[in-house]
Amino acid sequence: MILTTRRLELRPWNESDAEVLFKYAKEPDVGLNAGWKPHVSVSESIDVIRNILSRPETYAVCFKGENDPIGSVSLHLKGHTDLTDRDDECELGYWLGKPFWGRGIMPEAANEMLRHAFEDLGMSKVWAGYYDGNDRSKRVQEKCGFIYQWTTQDVDVPALGERRVGHVSAITKEAWHELMDENCEKKAQLYYKQKELLDTFLKSGAITQAQYDKSFGDLTKKMGFGE
Repeated sequence: MILTTRRLELRPWNESDAEVLFKYAKEPDVGLNAGWKPHVSVSESIDVIRNILSRPETYAVCFKGENDPIGSVSLHLKGHTDLTDRDDECELGYWLGKPFWGRGIMPEAANEMLRHAFEDLGMSKVWAGYYDGNDRSKRVQEKCGFIYQWTTQDVDVPALGERRVGHVSAITKEAWHELMDENCEKKAQLYYKQKELLDTFLKSGAITQAQYDKSFGDLTKKMGFGE
């Protein structure tokens, strides 16, 4: 399955992605924040693709029109998460290559995974966690509407052989729908405000009809109200 957003394509991982995976996964700030050791070779990255990234509901994050992965996003189903043992709940996991931090990429990917979880897979709740100090991961969850649940002071991190403070959040299907309705309303309000501004510019002669048509077309496409 391939999932898409405005900028991104989420697709299954392939062994041919190993070299690109290694390029980003060898960066200590990426893996250590997520609780795993930086990759030390392309062969290790191949093993990770075979044994971890090939699991169900695990996707390579790519820009549309480009095949190289820049990160990964996944839904850990029953048996692959310690946050729930229910069939209708799962855990969201994600990481992003460091050169792409701060561009809103992971919230965009995570929001699509929430839609997929609730609408396609029939999940009732999605969990997520982050280790103390990983403020970037915390912000992703906050931007996607996750609500804080609890903190555990002594969480085992097997891949690193250490213990950390872990924080857990979650979002229900009902809360997600409410958030989507609120976002759609805000989006529509912004759309009409910007259209009114274009109308004012056209009437005053500040822009030509051709400029208006192009700007209005770009606005409609950007806001997702076009075909």
